[in-house]
Amino acid sequence: MGELRYIAVNEIEDKKINIFGRLGKVRQPLPLLFNGSAVEVRINGSELWIDVETDSDFHEPWVAYELNGAMMGRQMLLPGRHRICLFRNMDPGTCKTVRFFRELQAMSEDDRCKVLVHGFELNGDFQEVTKLSRRIEFIGDSITSGEGSYGAVTDTDWLAMYMSASVNYATMTAKELQADYHILSQGGWGVYCGWDNDPRHNIPKVYEKVCGLVTGPLATELGMDEPYDFSSWQPDAIVVNLGTNDITAFSQPPIVNPEDGLTYKQRVNADGSLNREDELKVENAIVAFLKMLRKNSPKAHIAWCYGMLGSYLNLTITEAIAEYRKETGDNNVSFFQLPNTTMETFGAHMHPGKKSHENCTAALVHYLREKMNWF
Repeated sequence: MGELRYIAVNEIEDKKINIFGRLGKVRQPLPLLFNGSAVEVRINGSELWIDVETDSDFHEPWVAYELNGAMMGRQMLLPGRHRICLFRNMDPGTCKTVRFFRELQAMSEDDRCKVLVHGFELNGDFQEVTKLSRRIEFIGDSITSGEGSYGAVTDTDWLAMYMSASVNYATMTAKELQADYHILSQGGWGVYCGWDNDPRHNIPKVYEKVCGLVTGPLATELGMDEPYDFSSWQPDAIVVNLGTNDITAFSQPPIVNPEDGLTYKQRVNADGSLNREDELKVENAIVAFLKMLRKNSPKAHIAWCYGMLGSYLNLTITEAIAEYRKETGDNNVSFFQLPNTTMETFGAHMHPGKKSHENCTAALVHYLREKMNWF
């Protein structure tokens, strides 16, 4: 084959590139904002390199790539510009499909963390990619961020290397259903509050921005703090997997919110049951979030999926869904019980491991096939 030539991302025809994940106005270089955010190309030729720029403070971004649907590499990237070989010395006459993606969630605790794809070097030509007509949006917490999907059960450090999109029920479900997807998730966050009772850590407050999880100069530069254009990508199904941190908050000590100076605590009664006043805070947050989702995605089926780390909030969630249906008359919303993680299927940091994500994928794929008539 001939010499390598450089092609920027924005020079690739739309029919010859797939981009996964939310985007704002900035497209060159292409920001991969969330775990699972990816760029996919199909080329002939014998060699392909990708030009990536990264930065971070403490949580170094991890990336990975697949070749013809098979996982081929996963690595941490230190701050700087990187030229990564995706394949070489392959048969130039055959077409290869490569998907390069961000493993690490958007980092609310590291405003410098970024992954930008500038372009590719190749000695072949870009070919048309398969465009996926089905669309699924996944919204969640550390489970949807793939925390614990890599690492040993004995590993308890909270580090970027244990999070992933490659071993993750969201991306695996999308792949099985041949669907395009978006992921918006953040470890420790809930629908009402974070695991530690922090009321600032709820997904609904950031949902309507491009990537409201990140603040500071980088967010402004990449347009992450701007309103997201929902008309640019409408999902057929929305999978919400929130509640695990909301129930955890009931067993955690109070927290003082530095923004208003008030103390927050989700309480339990003397018999161990949830304080009804505080449980209603969660229910009301669910109802409000469902209304927000419906406003922005009028036709999508919304499936609230829960249970990979216990089902303690089942009744609260189903009561909220019933109240939402009563208030709005919208019955295009459902609840689905996910398979629980067992001692045999845990991963690192007492989170679902690979087998748990596989079990969840199998159940969710079956459910969505039936619900969406995707056969």
